Amino acid sequence: MVAGLFVFKYVAIGWGFLLSFNDARGTIALGDWNGLDNYRRLLGDPAFTRSLVTILLFTLFIVPVTFALSLGLAVLVNRLRRGRALFRTTFFIPAAVSYVVGALVWKMSLFSGTPSGVANSLAYLLGHDDAIGWVAAVDPPLYWIVLVTVRLWLQTGFYMILFLAGIQQIPAQLYEAARVDGAESEGRLFRHITWPMLRNTSVAVVLLLIINAFQAFDEFYNILASNLSGLGRADGRTPLIYLFQTALGEQNYGAGSAGAFVVTMLIVVFTLLQGRFAGFGRTAEEEG
Repeated sequence: MVAGLFVFKYVAIGWGFLLSFNDARGTIALGDWNGLDNYRRLLGDPAFTRSLVTILLFTLFIVPVTFALSLGLAVLVNRLRRGRALFRTTFFIPAAVSYVVGALVWKMSLFSGTPSGVANSLAYLLGHDDAIGWVAAVDPPLYWIVLVTVRLWLQTGFYMILFLAGIQQIPAQLYEAARVDGAESEGRLFRHITWPMLRNTSVAVVLLLIINAFQAFDEFYNILASNLSGLGRADGRTPLIYLFQTALGEQNYGAGSAGAFVVTMLIVVFTLLQGRFAGFGRTAEEEG
C-alpha cells in the first residue's frame, strides 16, 4: 500500500511538476525544457483567466449558500421529535449520486428546454407561454440556474450531516442552563450556544466547500458540453475544463501540468487564508 501510494501519487505529482517546465506536446517524456514558458502562456491566455474568474464567482456564491442551507437543515432536522432518521436519510441520499448522473438528469429532464421539461411545465403554470432554453440561454445566463441548483442538490445533504453531527455533540446541559437563565427562544439558544459550539465544524465545512468549488468539473462539462464544443455562447468553462481540453484535447501535457499547479496553488492559498482568519486548529488558550 505504501509503495502504491508513493508511485501513483507522489511520483505522479513530482513528474507532473517537472513536466510543467517542459514543452511536452503529445508526450509525457522530459527533456525539452522551456522554463516558465508554460506558466506565462497560461496566465497570458484570456480563456484561462476567464475560467479563473468564473470559478471565483462560482465559489463566492455556492460556498455561503450551501453553508446556510446545510446548517439550516441540520438545525431543523435536529429539532424533530419523530422521523429524524427519515429526513436525515432523505436529505443525504443525493450525496450518493454521481455528479455526472445528477448533471444529466438536470440537463435532460428538469431543465431540458422542451415544453415537457419540468422547469418549463412550471413556467407554463406561472403564465409563461414559450419554452425556455435553460442551458442555451445566455442573455440572461439562465444556465447558471441549472449549474447552481444541481450542485446544491448534490452536496447540501452531505454538509447537513456534518453539521448535524456537530450539533449532537453539544452537551444538552448547556441548553438546560440557558433556559434556566431565561434564554427560552430558539433564536437566542442558537446564537449563544449552537453557533459558537459549531465553530470548528463550520470552519471545516467552509474549507471543504472551497476546495470542492475550485474542483468543479463534472456538472459544468456535462451540462454545457455542447456549448464548450462551439455550439453555444455560454461562458461556463472552469479551470479544470480548460486544462482537460489543453492536456487531452490538444495533448499539450506541459501546459496542462502547469495549469494544474496554478489551480492547486489557488486552492492552497484560499484554504490557508480562510483557516488563518477563522483560527482553525488553534485552541482557546492560543487564541486568548
